[in-house]
Amino acid sequence: MRHVSRWALAVLTASVLVGLVAAAASARDTHRSASTASIKACALLPDTKSSTRYTLFDAPYLKAAFKKAGVSAQVLNALGDAQKQKSQAQQCLAKGAKVILLDQLNAASGNAITNLAVSQHAKVIDYDRLVVGSKAAYYVSFDNVRVGKLMGTGLVAALKARGKYGSHPVVSELNGGITDNNATLFKKGYDGVLNPLFKKGTFKKATAGDQWTDWDPIKGRQIFDQMLARNANKIDASIAANDGLAGAVIASLKAHGLKSIQLTGQDATPTGVQFILAGWQSGTVYKSVRKEANAAAAAAIAIVKGKKVPGVNGKVSGTKSILLTPVWITKHNYKLLFSEGFLKKGQVCNGTYKQYCK
Repeated sequence: MRHVSRWALAVLTASVLVGLVAAAASARDTHRSASTASIKACALLPDTKSSTRYTLFDAPYLKAAFKKAGVSAQVLNALGDAQKQKSQAQQCLAKGAKVILLDQLNAASGNAITNLAVSQHAKVIDYDRLVVGSKAAYYVSFDNVRVGKLMGTGLVAALKARGKYGSHPVVSELNGGITDNNATLFKKGYDGVLNPLFKKGTFKKATAGDQWTDWDPIKGRQIFDQMLARNANKIDASIAANDGLAGAVIASLKAHGLKSIQLTGQDATPTGVQFILAGWQSGTVYKSVRKEANAAAAAAIAIVKGKKVPGVNGKVSGTKSILLTPVWITKHNYKLLFSEGFLKKGQVCNGTYKQYCK
């Protein structure tokens, strides 16, 4: 047997150890690269509290659109936490995202995320909510002033249908979030319809009857309880900026043993449509989230693939925009939601509400 010197044995041992360390490092790097696989796009959604739409509609539609186009993407929800949303943006950029669809929680965080993305040569598409004055490349949403006008004209039509238009009805307004530019645009739309009627005395605005809710149904319920107290339970109609707030109004009316009033909503949620069929809600604004998500995804995909962004039809606050058309839904046309695949009949026509579906 050949003699091996101590020095040679030491060298051999060291070589084996180096090999083992290198193998372990390689395994870690392989695991790390797998866990931080590169992506081309990210969609950052705001919460699950202000509306059920983000979970029921936006997320699955966006994921499906990116998958169909073969574009690697993540769809994340900040759960109402602006800092979390910024952290999600950082993670997306670290993974190589070239486009971020941003539905921001507030203007400050929206601007911060946009500036961060632009500094890393990524483009931002404001999704549903515009970050006014930001460096976003595009904005995809509905014509939000028109959304508000649909609420206002819908409320007026409902009051006429119930024979209350000419009896100086008392009207209140439950607005969305004061820091949300969309909520401001919605209010601009319905105030454009209602303010002339208040000014002429045709309608009377409820005492303390124009308040912001932060899109929080619990806060909306508390506010409407207070409105009823301030107006001796006499409120004939109310703008509710979305179906969640409409539900808060309905809960308050029921708790006080009061009958239904003329009431708006938005988002065409299953519960909102059920309340319409049961006579508790006058109507809701249908914004096809499928169309909105597909339009936003198409814009992101075009940017990723270096192609022209389709569907641009205007500018809002200087940002190139893709603006879609909303629809007012009542018990007379609610089946449109089924025919367009927005809702399934079984989501609405079930339990005690099945009797209202024909």
